[in-house]
Amino acid sequence: MKTANPKWGTRLLNAPYILWSMIFIIVPLIMVAVYAFTETANVFCIKAEYKGKTYDYEIEMYTGEILAGNPGNFVLDEEKAGNVNMDYAKEMVAQCLGAEYSEVTFVEAKPEYNRVSSFTFANIKTAFSGNYIRAFGLSLRLSVIATLISLLVAYPFAYALSRTGIRSQRIQMLLIMLPMWMNMLIRTYAWTDIIANNGIFNKMLGLIGIGPVQMLETEGAVIMGMVYNYLPYMILPIYTIMSKIEPSLLEAAEDLGCNGFQKLRRVIMPLSLPGVISGIIMVFVPSISTFYISYKMSNGKITLIGDLIETQMKNQMTTGGLNVGAALSLALMVIILICTFILNRTDKDGEGGMII
Repeated sequence: MKTANPKWGTRLLNAPYILWSMIFIIVPLIMVAVYAFTETANVFCIKAEYKGKTYDYEIEMYTGEILAGNPGNFVLDEEKAGNVNMDYAKEMVAQCLGAEYSEVTFVEAKPEYNRVSSFTFANIKTAFSGNYIRAFGLSLRLSVIATLISLLVAYPFAYALSRTGIRSQRIQMLLIMLPMWMNMLIRTYAWTDIIANNGIFNKMLGLIGIGPVQMLETEGAVIMGMVYNYLPYMILPIYTIMSKIEPSLLEAAEDLGCNGFQKLRRVIMPLSLPGVISGIIMVFVPSISTFYISYKMSNGKITLIGDLIETQMKNQMTTGGLNVGAALSLALMVIILICTFILNRTDKDGEGGMII
């Protein structure tokens, strides 16, 4: 009797996950790459009839540039060119035809958004120039600092947590996860009230004759927001790994003459390294790409790369907004992949981090 090929069974079980990856990971990445290396245009497509002939025009709706059709003796009104509307676009067509507006019959007029036009490296060059490169550097610096602070706080806490009783571990894990049940926007907004000049923290300092201390609108406030929001992502993987370290290993190290520091350096740290790598990646990635935390904790005075991407995507209807935003996203993704690759090289056993 023949048995089914186990490989086919595995493939069938993996099929839904492969499909999910294609739809929600690979396809969006391809779209980002396409927009990053192309130019797009938002145009008014206008078909008009004049003196028995039909004319087709395509007019860029924010610059007034005529992309298709005969420009003729057209003169662009600079005051209206910054935000061309459909009525003005029709006036442009009439002017191009050398006719009065009333003499032209408009058969069809419709907007067409995000039309891919041509391949270009201009978006990538823009992403690595001026304010964008400074935002990349600032994002990298603040995210590294936030990740290191999270590691310094999470590591001893995770170790102490892993050495307590089961009941105590459950209670403390609940307290760690409890803030995560609330929306991140609410948590961050609450901190702006706490550390504001007239907030709770400064009022407490005022009771002992100190302050007010300027904390909001500083890089320190942004870092604090990152640490507060992403600290659980550092604690959880380190705790998971440390809870698997057998107490007998530590007892054996003591029997062999290791003091507390030597146990930490020779036993605990090597065994917990996979959890540390996972924690660093899980904190670093959202920190370097964050936008709401930086905006709220600095009242918009500190701009990170995530803020610039958000701005470009919000302004995608303007010329180049979507393309530059895609180029920034692609560059950020490359930076994250490089950092992740470097971190994974230190995890030789492949027990932690993201394998790439």
